[in-house]
Amino acid sequence: MLENLRLSFQSIWAHKMRSFLTMLGIIIGIAAIIAIVSTIKGTNDELKNELIGSGSNTVNINLKENGNSLSIYTSSDIPYGVPQVSDSVREQILALDTVENVTCFTSRTGVDGVYYLNEQISYPTILGIDTSYFATAGYTIRSGRGFVEDDYTEFRTVIIIDTIIADNYFPNEDPVGLTLEIDGTPFTIIGVAVETDSYEASIETVDDYYTYASPEAGKVFITSAAWPMLYCFDEPENVIVKAVSTDDMEKAGAKAEDILNAAISTTQTDVQYDAENLVDQARQIEQLTSSTNIQLIWIASISLLVGGIGVMNIMMVSVTERTSEIGLKKAIGARKGAILGQFLTEAVVLTSTGGALGVGAGIGMAYIINKISGVAVAISIPASAIAVLFSMLIGIIFGLMPSMKAANLDPIEALRRE
Repeated sequence: MLENLRLSFQSIWAHKMRSFLTMLGIIIGIAAIIAIVSTIKGTNDELKNELIGSGSNTVNINLKENGNSLSIYTSSDIPYGVPQVSDSVREQILALDTVENVTCFTSRTGVDGVYYLNEQISYPTILGIDTSYFATAGYTIRSGRGFVEDDYTEFRTVIIIDTIIADNYFPNEDPVGLTLEIDGTPFTIIGVAVETDSYEASIETVDDYYTYASPEAGKVFITSAAWPMLYCFDEPENVIVKAVSTDDMEKAGAKAEDILNAAISTTQTDVQYDAENLVDQARQIEQLTSSTNIQLIWIASISLLVGGIGVMNIMMVSVTERTSEIGLKKAIGARKGAILGQFLTEAVVLTSTGGALGVGAGIGMAYIINKISGVAVAISIPASAIAVLFSMLIGIIFGLMPSMKAANLDPIEALRRE
């Protein structure tokens, strides 16, 4: 085998220009496929990040009534048979091998009764959270402190605001220690929270601007213990689970949804927990573009076919040129298998070299496309390896016929040729 490799490289080097032109079809085909696969993977990864965030791995599981989000404003809106999430239910969710953490919360959006002195805070979202909310939802405390156990057990009227409210309403001072009024009840600000796992989406169109860059109202966090001071007792909660990895999000959300729905009264059919399946949404969008992507790959593969035919042609020429050499080898005892192996190895080395050069060219093309058009790219190592292996397969397929022709030459007839 090593001798065959040596002879192959020697033959290729002896005819450098001819060998390069022969490999050119393979190089172009592999480069086109690698560039297409890289842009497809980059686009899909960007899409996935925009939908599910970069590394947050959180799944929202919300209560829905007849398929619509459940809205609670007064105690009469609380559905019968839908309890708050109990400790045992929480433990069942945490016991799932795909779940890293879980949190339960209540919320009101667009609240109009929040004031600092005489200035109204513009329609924030107020959330009543448990002790694990910040760790699960991906928040850290920028200044001040977070909630402690005594805030819950002693029903303290303390709040944490997010950076949107802090930066917009307290740009030149630290809000920690100041007082906000919520529906006439004073709450002391003890901290400012910042969302650490947020994903900043790329904004390229007007639609992107209104989707991602429109102003947010901000959030105010209070303890779940203080929630009934403002709103309802025993109000059903929504849930966020943090999966171990992005790939586990779909499974973690589905299993947690089943556990939560099992705790709802069997007579309650209108209200159910529903896990937000962003991974599935990303997969559906990817499938919409998959047919076009496959067609592009097939078109690029045509040049591989052309390259394979070129390899077959040049190997036929090589066999004709080296007929006397083949006859001499057979005359001194070389078997058919040895002759077949030598020429087949040469064909494989030729296409494999072309495949490796094509992978390099494809990666370069992908980054050029990224620089020119801004399309996201992501290099796939498995795809690159498969491309090189596929080029080797082309060498075997298209080099087999010339190799068999060389192996089947009659030594006497071969030696007569000049």
